[in-house]
Amino acid sequence: MAQESDVNMTGAASKEERVVLANDASNLPVAPDSEERAAKRLKVDGPAKLKESHSVEKMVDGPAKPEERNDVEKTVPAGRREDAPANEDDAKKPDIIDSRDRRNGNAPIKKEYLIEVSASKNSSEAVDDDEAEGRGDNANGEPWRDDRDVGGKGKGKKDKRKKGQNTERTFGKFDDALPLCNSRAFYAEFSPRECKYGDRCKLCHDLRKYLGEGRRDDVETFGGKCPVFEQYGSCPSGWKCRFVKSHMKEVEREDGRKELVLADNSKPAEKTKADGTAEGNGDNGEQKREPGNDEPEERRLGVFNVVPMAHKIELNRKRTNFTKADQYIKWTNQEAELGNEFHHRKKGQSTEGIDDLRARFVDPPFKASEKRRLYFGPETPTLAPLTTQGNLPFRRLCVELGCQVTYSEMAMGMQLLQGSKADWTLMKAHESEVSPPKFSPGKTYVFDNYDNARDLKFGAQISGNQPWMVTKVADVLNRFCPHLRLIDLNCGCPIDMVFKSGGGSALLESQAKMERMIRGMNVMSGEIPVTAKIRTGVKNNRPTATQLLGRLAFGAREHRERLGAPGCAAVTLHGRSREQRYTNKADWGYIGECAALIKSYNAQKDALTDTVVEPDASTLPNAKDGRMYFLGNGDCYSHVDYFDNIDKAHVDSVMIGRGALIKPWIFEEIEKGQYLDKSSSERLGYIEKFVRYGLEAWGSDELGIGFTRRFLLEWLSFAHRYVPIGLLEYLPPSLNDRPPAYKGRDELETLMASTNYKDWIKITEMFLGPVHPGFQFMPKHKSNSYEAEG
Repeated sequence: MAQESDVNMTGAASKEERVVLANDASNLPVAPDSEERAAKRLKVDGPAKLKESHSVEKMVDGPAKPEERNDVEKTVPAGRREDAPANEDDAKKPDIIDSRDRRNGNAPIKKEYLIEVSASKNSSEAVDDDEAEGRGDNANGEPWRDDRDVGGKGKGKKDKRKKGQNTERTFGKFDDALPLCNSRAFYAEFSPRECKYGDRCKLCHDLRKYLGEGRRDDVETFGGKCPVFEQYGSCPSGWKCRFVKSHMKEVEREDGRKELVLADNSKPAEKTKADGTAEGNGDNGEQKREPGNDEPEERRLGVFNVVPMAHKIELNRKRTNFTKADQYIKWTNQEAELGNEFHHRKKGQSTEGIDDLRARFVDPPFKASEKRRLYFGPETPTLAPLTTQGNLPFRRLCVELGCQVTYSEMAMGMQLLQGSKADWTLMKAHESEVSPPKFSPGKTYVFDNYDNARDLKFGAQISGNQPWMVTKVADVLNRFCPHLRLIDLNCGCPIDMVFKSGGGSALLESQAKMERMIRGMNVMSGEIPVTAKIRTGVKNNRPTATQLLGRLAFGAREHRERLGAPGCAAVTLHGRSREQRYTNKADWGYIGECAALIKSYNAQKDALTDTVVEPDASTLPNAKDGRMYFLGNGDCYSHVDYFDNIDKAHVDSVMIGRGALIKPWIFEEIEKGQYLDKSSSERLGYIEKFVRYGLEAWGSDELGIGFTRRFLLEWLSFAHRYVPIGLLEYLPPSLNDRPPAYKGRDELETLMASTNYKDWIKITEMFLGPVHPGFQFMPKHKSNSYEAEG
């Protein structure tokens, strides 16, 4: 972007400013530096012929030239695609439009937007995202791997850490120069809380010194007003807020002294403590808080599943009561030992026989509770569990744009049992996620007794490598997180750190262990249903999902008569193997085969094998017939992909991962059934919403702004790949296509398409002000296996 721009880099662009920018910029020549920035993308040369003539111009009312476009949203109906030319001019167009070849994975951008560039790349350019997901090779010709994949020591490991990977990546230190003690952070100047560390405390206790010297100046974006305070009437960041001048005042007391106080305009119903009792307010509207209620998370409004610190401490000190879970774990361990002995005798054709072992089998100490009914259908597009980017602000944005089901980021089971604050934070949900998903009664099949009013949008995904671990995790999630739609077991994570420990995709080859994990979780999860997410298999040439589905639906053959089904309510299949990670296209043909198998299970269970016996109805989580929902996952990038997958693969619904990262409004496209040509100002509006939601979730202090900037930059590392519909020669767009060098319809659109991470930082500065001197951000390199989908 040129230095003289309509967008103030130190102030947030208002809605009117963004509209003016988009309209004015479309009538002006693109600034030279904009072309240089766009030219940083590599253009692949080679002859090409278009096999299809699906032009966007055929789907809108007449061809649109760059100078005729404006800020108004263009909608492209899905049903107006035809192979014949729309007019004589189109029929006269040559087959060869330019030197691009669609088969090489290049986005079909119209010729007038292309920029001729040399085959050189700028050193600050972010490398292709698919390479970051494991497709590219390093300088030694070896596959790039995540830091979590590195098992050795020495120089190789040291080199790996320098490559800016997702794990071990540092974002610098972004904190106040003189941190303020929490005993002063939320209280009026003359009535602070007593610091429990006393003279040993090394933090600042002088409020005026902190405001004058210990922090950076207030952020001037959003008109200098704190977005959190404007929304809720109070700010949980207290004096640390970077917008504190908008909600503080100096009050003169009777003795003539002037006291700094925090304003509080929140409603009385919102002024509650963690235990639900009301808080009082002091004179002049200043904020008064009870001692011990200092956790910022406990003061976030509109957030659910907030686990008190006392529970985390009990978990960390191993004081949590797991009596019921221990009883079941003891039984399942004995069951596993007998099962192994039974298997070895039968396999070895031992003369001892197996009658004595049959007599030693006992029933479990207790059965699973009746589960809350689930529903997945065409009207419930689902957001995949997204590592790093599946945070609360991004999920909240997706729900606002039409997403009906969301998942937490993958939480590690052992860390949850150890009371890790970071992993328990992943369980938090926004109030928009605890509302029921969309449901159309009578249009699709649902289970008996399904109550949409009791259903939720938000589910938790966990990872574990032992049955006892996930059994206890399901127990504590049921007790501490009441607002969960389901608990999903990750059986597809491909990274080596998880795989080598026996979790994630390693469970695909440990089917007996996976079954015990599902059974244990189902018993201890109360009324919360249990689901699983799997891949096609570990190796490309050895898919195992078909065998897994039968086991998840009905259990092992030797257990079906005695124990019934494991209780898996739904399965999501990612159409790639562990070996593929995120490369190549998802195999929707295989997903369709598995969906057909599920349909046959649901329609006639007795046809599975000769030994199938009607399972115990209490073990079936959704209905007396044991029907299990089945979702597909992989490469969904438009409403056309979504409905094609449902119609052709016959899945109940589709889970969307990277497609939502690139364009979160894909859920809106699915709801409306048409392409949406989002203008640059609209997309900037979504970024502004993400920033506001981030400040609410992580705080408006220096740390909160730093976290918001970090996760926004991570999102922009995907979002810059979006190519506007109006720039494409034909549809549908492909998730795996990469654009050649091109310029947008206005300067802002060109900036948002930049692959230079320094331009992404400029976008964050529009809303979050100048970057903290200690903040560091480098783009994801080839070696970064950024696992977008858990």
